Parts: sequence; C-alpha cells; structure tokens
Amino acid sequence: MLNVVLWLPLGFGLLALLLPGAARWFGTLGAAGTLGLSIALIADFEAGAGLQHAVSETWIPDLGIRYELAIDGISLFLVALTAIAWLGATLFSALRTPDRAGLYFLMLGLAETATLGAFLAQDLLLFVLFFDLMLIPFYFLFGAWGSDAKDGPTAIAATTKMIIYTLVGSLLMLAAAIATGVLAADGGPVTFSLPALADNVLAESSQHWIFWFFAIAFLVKMPAVLVHGWMPDAYRVAPLPVLALLSGVLSKVAAYGFIRIVLPLYPDATALFAETMMIIAAASILYGSALAFTQTNIRLIAGFSSVAQMGFITLGIFALRGDGADGAVLQMVNHGLVVVPLLFIVALLAERAGSEDLDEMGGLAKRAPYLAVLFLIVTMATLAIPGSANFVGEFFILNGAFQSKIAIAIVASTGVAGAAFYALRLYQRTMHNRLPEGADSHEVSLGEGFVLTGLVACIVALALYPGFVLDRTEADVNAQLEAVAPSSSPLEVARR
Repeated sequence: MLNVVLWLPLGFGLLALLLPGAARWFGTLGAAGTLGLSIALIADFEAGAGLQHAVSETWIPDLGIRYELAIDGISLFLVALTAIAWLGATLFSALRTPDRAGLYFLMLGLAETATLGAFLAQDLLLFVLFFDLMLIPFYFLFGAWGSDAKDGPTAIAATTKMIIYTLVGSLLMLAAAIATGVLAADGGPVTFSLPALADNVLAESSQHWIFWFFAIAFLVKMPAVLVHGWMPDAYRVAPLPVLALLSGVLSKVAAYGFIRIVLPLYPDATALFAETMMIIAAASILYGSALAFTQTNIRLIAGFSSVAQMGFITLGIFALRGDGADGAVLQMVNHGLVVVPLLFIVALLAERAGSEDLDEMGGLAKRAPYLAVLFLIVTMATLAIPGSANFVGEFFILNGAFQSKIAIAIVASTGVAGAAFYALRLYQRTMHNRLPEGADSHEVSLGEGFVLTGLVACIVALALYPGFVLDRTEADVNAQLEAVAPSSSPLEVARR
C-alpha cells in the first residue's frame, strides 16, 4: 500500500501533463486517491506495533542504499496531513485553473510524492533524496506561477534566495548522512538503514558536528530565527495555494527529521545541545510573535506566526520529555490543519479588498457571514483557545518544557499571549470596521466553501478528540526518546 500512496500523486500528475485539458481533474483525482489511502492506513494501523506496512528492496547495493519504506505512529498523521493539505490546495487551484495547467498539476503531484517519501523513508539517503527532491517542484511553482511583490522582490529573485538557503542546508545534510553511514560501518559493509544505524551509534565526537549539519538543514526548512532570511520574500511572491503547502506541510518534514533521525542516531549530541535548541526555539517564538503583530501584509502575518508555531514544536522535541514530544507531534498536525485554510482565506480577502495590506481592509464580513464564521474558527484555533486541539498541543509542549528548563518555558509561554494579539488583530481588522471604498464584500462560492468547510471540519474534529492522534503516536514517540535516555538522566519518557 505504501508504494501506491507514494507514487499515486506523481502518476496522476504525469497524466495531467499529457492531457492538459483535463489537468485539474487528474490532479484532483490523484490527491483524492492519496487521501483515501491515507485514511485506510489509519484504519489499519495498530498502535504500539512499531513500523508497519514495511517495504524493503535492494536499490544501490554497492553504496549500501536500500529502498525502504514504513509507517509508524509519528509519520501516520503527517502522511494524512499531507494528503489533506494537497487535496485542499489542488481543489483551490482547480477553481482558478492556472496557466500551463498540465505542468502546474504535474509539479503539485511531484511535490506531494517527494513530501510523502520523506515521511515514509526508512533509509537515511532515501530520506535525503526525497528531502532534496521537494526543492525542484517548489522552485518551478514559486518561480513560474508566483507574482512579483509590490515594492518588493521579483518572483525569480525571491525563489532563488529560497533555493540558495535550502540548498546549502541540504548539502550539509547530504554530507552528514554519508559520514554517518561510513563512520558507522567502521570498515565493514556500509548501510544507511535507519534501524540499523540506530543500533550502531557513532562516537560522541562524531555526533557533535553531524548533529549541527542536520540541525542547520532542518532549521532553515522550518524556518527558525537566524536562518529564516528567505521566508519574507518567498511568502510575498508565492502563489497562495502553493504557499499553504510550504507553510502547512514542508516545514513539518524538518521537525519530523529531528524526531526520526537526530534523536535516535545522535543521542549524545542531542542531550548535549538540547538546551541550545530550546533557546533557539524560544527565540523563534518571541521573534515570530512580535513580527506577526507588527506586520500589515497579511501573508507575512501568517508567515511569522508560522515561525512562532514551529518554535513551539522545536521546544517540545528538545525538552526531551514524553509530554513535550507528544505535544510536538500533535502540534505539527494542528498547525498544518490551521495554516492551510488560513492562507486560502488570505487569498479570498486579498481578492475582495484588492490589496494584501491590512491597513486597506475592513468590513469584509458585511455580506459574507459564512466566510466570517469559518475565519473565526480558524482564528480561535490559531490562538490556541481552550477547547481547541492547538491548546492541547501547546499545553503538552509547555508541560514538557517546564519539566526540562523552567526559565526557557516561562519565556516561551509569552508566545501564547502573542498569538492572541496577532490572530485577533488579523480577524478584527479584516472582518469588522467600515468596508473601504472599492472593496467588495461577498460570500464564498460553492467550491470555495466546500474546500474551506472540509478543512475547518478537520480542525473541529481534532479539537473534539485530540486523543485520536495522541493515542496512536505516544508509543513511537517514546521509543525515539528512549534512545536519548542513557545520555540524559532527567529524561522521563512516560507521559504524565
């Protein structure tokens, strides 16, 4: 089943390229089929049973590279998140069929396959391959279908900047991955199988530099403070359905990489540098929240809020506590489900106001009550109001952080209040006040309502039962943390 899940989007993308007149239908069918299979994986999943639906084939035997796929509780819901987000973005794009539709939907299909491959790969170099493959379709989607920012960068300049940042990180990760396999072999047969590498941990001195090579690659992709320089320009020029995928899903590949690769393969380095990573996370929370509150471009408000939310996820992972890591996995799913409809709504608001500047908006709820209600639910989830799954995720993360480093947890807690400021400010200044001259307040179309309602329904469902995710992820999250336990005496992997 995993082979079908992985390659189905690309297969339908190729059909879209060959039959461009029906490109949007092929793109939609591929995304819908992938979502259906991901639901089947959840239904068939046995919590606590470890890796399931394993695929293991020899690929490049001379280099020790195998085609290994599997799924566990950590990747299960990230695969589902990918499928949900891609179906939403594909449908939203189909409502506004882009130029060169065949190529556009091929790039979407290739991007989904690459992202799913990163979540499913159980070979280190296979993970790196899929991680780097994601750059190719997003380069074309940003550069060819993006739009030059008003009084800002061109689409090509912003895309090039993004690729340079992420490519540097990817090259560091490739070097670190090769070094891991060679050093672990110690003169014997080289393997890049993740379970095998986890059983043959490197010397602590080697772990230190390899840890930072991986960390830089993942922090750039998130992005985190200090290595987020590509983000503002890329957010301003990207086509919004594609930007929703970048913010909602691709950033989670980086966080997933920390749990899947860094913790079990480099446990000594993880224990040593955990506090540094928590400081970076707290800085991202404060910086992202502050910038989101001061921006007037609605894309950048969403962008800097994502920096803050990814900071929370990083904080939960490197608290090295069961609560924190469980909350981090839940928050990956939560943030993806929230930011995707948020950016679709941003697109609708910009169409109605004729601008993406918050100062030129207002009163857009006047003749759009259904849009206003959907936007309100997304806003409440963004600020993690009690009763939402985001609240549960942040509660778990902060609980783990307080058990680990109280001072850092107190600083990070201010980000909860910051989210309330920027989320409510965005909603109030777009939906309420007086409708500006030239703005057009009207209700969502049937197609737009269908896409947004489906996504918001997922947010509400997870708010009603966050245990649906937590119950299936806990055992596998704790298994990853146990690798660090011998090097971190205060580690408590049992969730309180």
